Amino acid sequence: MKLNKSTKILITGLGLIGGSYARGLKKAGHTVFAIDVDPEAIRYALDNGIIDEGATTPDPALLAKADIVVIALYPHLVKDWINDNQKYLRRGALITDVTGVKSCIVYDIQELLREDLEFIAAHPMAGREVYGVKNSDESIFKNANYIIVSTDANTFNAIELCKGLAETLGFSRISSLPPKAHDEMIGFVSQLTHLIAVCLMTCSKSEHLVDYTGDSFRDLTRIANINENMWSELFLLNKPALLAQMKKFMDEFSLIYDMLKCDDVEALKQKMILSTERRKLFDK
Repeated sequence: MKLNKSTKILITGLGLIGGSYARGLKKAGHTVFAIDVDPEAIRYALDNGIIDEGATTPDPALLAKADIVVIALYPHLVKDWINDNQKYLRRGALITDVTGVKSCIVYDIQELLREDLEFIAAHPMAGREVYGVKNSDESIFKNANYIIVSTDANTFNAIELCKGLAETLGFSRISSLPPKAHDEMIGFVSQLTHLIAVCLMTCSKSEHLVDYTGDSFRDLTRIANINENMWSELFLLNKPALLAQMKKFMDEFSLIYDMLKCDDVEALKQKMILSTERRKLFDK
């Protein structure tokens, strides 16, 4: 379901994702507020019509206007922000987030929340290797996936509102996972892939890779341009799931290593055939 145009949305954290949310929701006709500690980010968003109102601190009057609050902060900040500012929110307000890990925050937030508020976690599977509201662009959500990370504490209405938010922003596929399953899946499809890209860029000491690479290396290492503060936090907060996925990858890599070492060409071909079959699913 699409959100009602009268729904007012507050975004705290005007980075790439928060800024892109703001752009998309404003273009869809919503009233959009924002809070960011950087006055330049707020100034830029106001000057460019990305938001209607903004503040550099959690302004009680601004928070009280919001029907939906989107937390676009680093994971370690989310619980404290909600705990400190929930007293300003209107009765019945819905809180959601964009963070890449869930088990370590979702249940704690739902436990500390006022009874007349609801928190439903979500994860927009979109991004770019640039930062800040000046690089925000709502088109990053087109053809992207959106995961609703609900628990038994969430109501049907909250789930539908979260779906509406995703539909309004233009996500092409909306799915649902519980927190633990989300963290296991993200450990594989996102965090592991970033670590592989980092390893590709650090395992060779050659200073001339750029002179010899083709598109395959560039494609594989696109995400190696990485925010070390955010991603190290995500890796550590999802440590058990990520270590398990890394072990699976190392086992598979070791298996293929042995196939090559032993000249087992048929086994190598079967791995490639399986890889091709599975990759085709992404092109449908």
